[in-house]
Amino acid sequence: MIPRGQTAVSEAAQEIEKLMGLHPKGFDLSLDRITRLLDVLGNPHRKLPPVIHVAGTNGKGSVTAFCRALLEAGGYSAHVHTSPHLVNWHERYRIGVAGGRGQLVDDAVFADAVRRVAEANAGQHITVFEILTAVTFILFSEQPADAAIIEVGLGGRFDATNVISDPAVSVIMPISLDHQPYLGDRVELIAAEKAGIMKPGLPVVIGHQEYDAALEVLMSTAERLHCPSAVFGQDFMAHEEYGRLVYQDEYGLADLPLPRLPGRHQYANAAAAIRAVKAAGFTVTETMMEKAMNTVEWPGRLQRLSDGRLLQHAPAGAEIWVDGGHNPGAGEVIAEAMANFEERQSRPLFLIIGMINTKDPVGYFKAFAGLVEKVFCVPIRGSDAMIDPVILSNAAYDAGLVAEPMSTVGEALEAIKAVTDPQALPPRILVGGSLYLVGDVLSDNGTPPK
Repeated sequence: MIPRGQTAVSEAAQEIEKLMGLHPKGFDLSLDRITRLLDVLGNPHRKLPPVIHVAGTNGKGSVTAFCRALLEAGGYSAHVHTSPHLVNWHERYRIGVAGGRGQLVDDAVFADAVRRVAEANAGQHITVFEILTAVTFILFSEQPADAAIIEVGLGGRFDATNVISDPAVSVIMPISLDHQPYLGDRVELIAAEKAGIMKPGLPVVIGHQEYDAALEVLMSTAERLHCPSAVFGQDFMAHEEYGRLVYQDEYGLADLPLPRLPGRHQYANAAAAIRAVKAAGFTVTETMMEKAMNTVEWPGRLQRLSDGRLLQHAPAGAEIWVDGGHNPGAGEVIAEAMANFEERQSRPLFLIIGMINTKDPVGYFKAFAGLVEKVFCVPIRGSDAMIDPVILSNAAYDAGLVAEPMSTVGEALEAIKAVTDPQALPPRILVGGSLYLVGDVLSDNGTPPK
């Protein structure tokens, strides 16, 4: 069996598939197993370039993308670790290249690292995510770079990446309800888990927070640990003015182009990245910031599909977006982005949604009340944890939306085509609800991340 989303049986994918047959799926939050394994491997996590360590419920991937764009705009090389992947496992590991754009890890190098880590583990109890985290440290310690941007997998305090003891900066992005069985059922409990990546006396950047309770926990933790802190809205900020992004912190003000990533929520994400890269000790010039706003990319997050195989099923001229946001907080920012698109150009909005059973579908759908013509609910290919499209449709109804189950994204696009008025503006279509579904869509469309 090829891992979900994998389109070709690469050497590394085969090695990971072996591990998935031996070790439990999912998360088992603890640092004991990863610490033992890293000790056998010679503690590669202590041999990394300066680390920007990123946690949060939403915005982790975007701020990571902005940090990478900033560093590369300044000629710095940056290793980048993110999870999960959309189509190929290799997307989790971008290797920094001196003076240029980082590249996804070479398959042979990746496969070798997986084999070495598996051999060092010697069959002991561990999760695949922990093994892949150890692979991160092997890859990033053995190839030179100016920085390593490492995204937390789940939570923070007991996440496998939190063996990093001396990050150049810790970054905490927006916190909302998600993964409640692991992290708690209140935002302040989740914030306490995310705050676990802060280290005594080391810098922390706190991104925009919707919930005062979460912000209070983060700020009190930073104070208790004597962390030099920078908080969005207090120590740094960003807003749109006359079609430009104005960024300001204690170092001054910058007049920048709007970020290439769509959505107003990206202004705060861009600001957090600028402040984080500065806090990590790198010189950040206005020229770097301008270039980063124009070059930043983050596949599968409000990404527009302008070509590809799936578009043949859609109404001619339809505006199609994919986004892997899947919790109520993500639903709110995505819905806001759709509302902003509607203000600029009015089009009927349809959703094609697939979700897994660890999410809150009603909370996600409520954000779209009053915006959506109809929701089409689809399965997620190869996922044992998917919510049945009929049940997902009922959740959409509970949130006040009209919904219908479908067998595939292609079938849903055909259904939208069937109700589209050829005399009216073509519709706007959002496909998402799960990064797994987005990965399937990008794979089927022939436009995987590079």
